[in-house]
Amino acid sequence: MRPIMTVEEIHAFLDREFPQIHVDGRALAVTDVRPGELAMRFDPSDRHLRPGNTISGPSMVMLADVAAYAVILAHIGPVALAVTTSLNINFLRKPQLAPLFCDCRLLKLGKRLAVIDCLLTQQSGGEPVAHATATYSIPPR
Repeated sequence: MRPIMTVEEIHAFLDREFPQIHVDGRALAVTDVRPGELAMRFDPSDRHLRPGNTISGPSMVMLADVAAYAVILAHIGPVALAVTTSLNINFLRKPQLAPLFCDCRLLKLGKRLAVIDCLLTQQSGGEPVAHATATYSIPPR
């Protein structure tokens, strides 16, 4: 599976179709696109914290969901109406207020469904702070 969109094209599409994700400044950025894979960086701020000075669960879900969507876009092109049908996340370690990285891998990319595996870490090759799987429905062309 070779990507058909570049990092810059994915950013332009997300900026155009989903400007609300950058309301308080850009916190999400695609850092790499590879065959069947995509990496995204999340730069959290104080608004992404929960009591205990850790990044909130909803913020980690957002990262996994947007990164999963982006890996699909990278491989099928700009399809605004691909939607999440399922997302399961396991929180493994307490992340500090520092960048989070999400590495996504397409497990299946069919005509109607895509299944994605997402691993969230705070440093390259570091221990995972969360693991998610997502399923997306892809609209007919």
